[in-house]
Amino acid sequence: MLDPLPIPIIGLTFAGLSFLVYEVGFRVGRWWQRRASESEGHGPVGVIVGAVLGLMAFLLAVTMGMASDRFDTRRGIVLQEAKAIGTAYLRADYLPQPYRAQAQELLREYVPLRVLVSPQPGLIQERIERSRELLGRLWVVSTEGVQAAGSQDVLVLYVESINELIDIDQSRVAAGVYARVPDTILLVLLLGTVLALGVVGYSAGLAGRRSVISAAVLIVALGTVLMLIVDLDRSSDGYLNVSQQPIIDLQERLGPPTGG
Repeated sequence: MLDPLPIPIIGLTFAGLSFLVYEVGFRVGRWWQRRASESEGHGPVGVIVGAVLGLMAFLLAVTMGMASDRFDTRRGIVLQEAKAIGTAYLRADYLPQPYRAQAQELLREYVPLRVLVSPQPGLIQERIERSRELLGRLWVVSTEGVQAAGSQDVLVLYVESINELIDIDQSRVAAGVYARVPDTILLVLLLGTVLALGVVGYSAGLAGRRSVISAAVLIVALGTVLMLIVDLDRSSDGYLNVSQQPIIDLQERLGPPTGG
C-alpha cells in the first residue's frame, strides 16, 4: 500500500501528522486540566503514557526483526543465485553441440534479468515473466541435449543445476515480491505511533507545560525507526538495497548474449 510513495514523503507526512496530533493532544489536556475539578483528578496518565510508548517500542522491535530477516534472506538468495547460474554455465559443457552453445547463450541472456537495481514500475513483473520464459527454453534445450548425449552419469550434475536455478527463481520471487511485512502491521505501527504522540501531548497539557524540542526528538526517533522498517521491507527502491554485485560480476565474466 505504501510502495507508490517515496520514503521521504512518508517521513514528512508522518512528522507533520505527529506534530499535529501532539498539538491537539496538548490542547485537549489543557482544556481538561482547566475543566476537571481537584476531586476528579486526572488518573494515572503518566503510567498510561509509559505503557503506550513501551508497547509501541515492542511492536517496532518485532517489526524491525521481521523486515531485517526478509532483507537478509533477499541478500542471501542473490549470492546463491549467482553461484547456481555460474555452476550451470560451466556444467553446460557436458552437453553435446549445438545444445551446449544454446544453453550457455540462454544463460548469458538470463543473467542481466536477475540484476535488480531500482527498476521502473512494472519492470519487475516483466523481468519475472521473461526469466520464466528463458528457464522454460533452457529446460527444453537441456532435455534435448541430454537425450542426444545418451545416458551419461555426468549429465545428472547439469540437470541438477538447472533444477536448482528454477527453484531459486521461485524462492527469489517469493522473498522479494510476496514475503513482505503485512500492510496491516505497518498501518498499525504508523497510526499507533501517531496516537502515542497524541497521548504524550495530552500528558503535557495536563502538566501545563510542553517542550517542543523533546517532542521533536521523540518524533524524529520514532519516525526514523519506522522509515527504516519501510526501507528494509522494500526490495526494489529506497536507500537500503540488496547488493547485486555477485550477479553483476557473473555477468561480466560470462559476457553479453551473442544473439543480440
